[in-house]
Amino acid sequence: MEKTRTDAFPITMDSLERKETICIFGTGDFGRSLGFKMLQCGYSIVFGSRTPRMSSLLPNGADVLSYSEAAQKSDIIIITVHREHYNFLTELTEVLHGKILVDVSNNRKVNQYPESNAEYLAQLVPGAHVVKAFNTISAWALQSGALDASRQVFVCGNDRKAKQRVMDIVRGLGLTPLDKGSLMAASEIENYPLQLFPMWRFPFYLSAALCIFFFLYCVIRDVIYPYVNKNEDSTFRLAISIPNRVFPITALTLLALVYLPGVIAAILQLYRGTKYRRFPDWLDHWMLCRKQLGLMALGFACLHVLYALVIPIRFYVRWRIRNLTVTQAILKKEDPFSTSSAWLSDSYVALGILGFFLFVLLGITSLPSVSNTVNWREFRFIQSKLGYLTLILCTAHTLVYGGKRFLSPSILRWYLPAAYILALIIPCTVLVIKFILIMPCIDKTLTRIRQGWERNSKHSKSALNAKSDI
Repeated sequence: MEKTRTDAFPITMDSLERKETICIFGTGDFGRSLGFKMLQCGYSIVFGSRTPRMSSLLPNGADVLSYSEAAQKSDIIIITVHREHYNFLTELTEVLHGKILVDVSNNRKVNQYPESNAEYLAQLVPGAHVVKAFNTISAWALQSGALDASRQVFVCGNDRKAKQRVMDIVRGLGLTPLDKGSLMAASEIENYPLQLFPMWRFPFYLSAALCIFFFLYCVIRDVIYPYVNKNEDSTFRLAISIPNRVFPITALTLLALVYLPGVIAAILQLYRGTKYRRFPDWLDHWMLCRKQLGLMALGFACLHVLYALVIPIRFYVRWRIRNLTVTQAILKKEDPFSTSSAWLSDSYVALGILGFFLFVLLGITSLPSVSNTVNWREFRFIQSKLGYLTLILCTAHTLVYGGKRFLSPSILRWYLPAAYILALIIPCTVLVIKFILIMPCIDKTLTRIRQGWERNSKHSKSALNAKSDI
């Protein structure tokens, strides 16, 4: 495939603006892909190899020399070999003196070595300027155009000029460099590609736990209870009925958990009388995962909408409607129209539609491509003010769903209330506490704290004394 790709897109250097020469140590997959990309962008490329010979896998227009000869062709050398094979560089100490060495290596696991690969390279070749870059870009991304998130390249190094030259090359390849500071940041950069959805683990595990809990809870109430007491087989509810209860309950609970840490943080600030004390680590991590929790909640809300749309075509629903119609025809009677029931039904649907609309709006504005087009005040208004409005509408949607039977003892099964009642505990708690926090007497104090005022500071005490003297 490498050969086919190279032949299909021949590099014509005459048609490109010729730039500086870059040396690449290593002719593996990443080295070849990076060299091909650089040739496309107008750079001259020379490969360094322990067995210097031209191969059909290498891009046309590149030279292949020994390590020592290739190093003399350029001031910038990109090391695309694994850390275990860095020892050969000690033999090239004099040739590499004063040159820029770009380390692109990664490890197989997080913190595999005491020091980062880039710092280890700097120890092997003390006379060179080591820069960490390109390790977050894959060979596939270079071949396919490096779209979206694959465009970002983390760069770090101790020499400012060397780092700037590498960042210029990154921009020349159509990528986006991000300066991470000195070479001490190399460990963090090397661990980044090894992370698998680090901010999604807590939301995923929490969502899975909620789904399992509410699913088992509904199975006990809607499947096991009828079988034990009435010998009814209700296992068909496992396919649609129970999931259509679990998903909205999980969505509402997760949405409430998005705003619960903010409420807890406000209470802590009021209790401490300052904003300059760190929150507990668990609260910090929880607040950082709020976006992921919200998107998970939106996903479950979408599933609820899809499940709700198929309810009219379910066999059980069609059977009940058909059976009720036949029964009424035989008995020659009809159910009287109830205005209150109609109001409850329409209100339930209307609240659900409005809540879901705002839910989708929150999800759209959390996307980077959308959030970057609004200022901070607009983003905060949408995510905070409209977010709480969404929580109010979805909570009201659940409350109206219960209707007249909300607190009726008849809905208890083995003294277990309906699942949607449990789902209202956290949302209602969040809304009640938030209502208390926005009361003028409390909101004023909280606003002052967030603006830098401290209850026990000398400045605040002197200001209070001055005010009392007046």
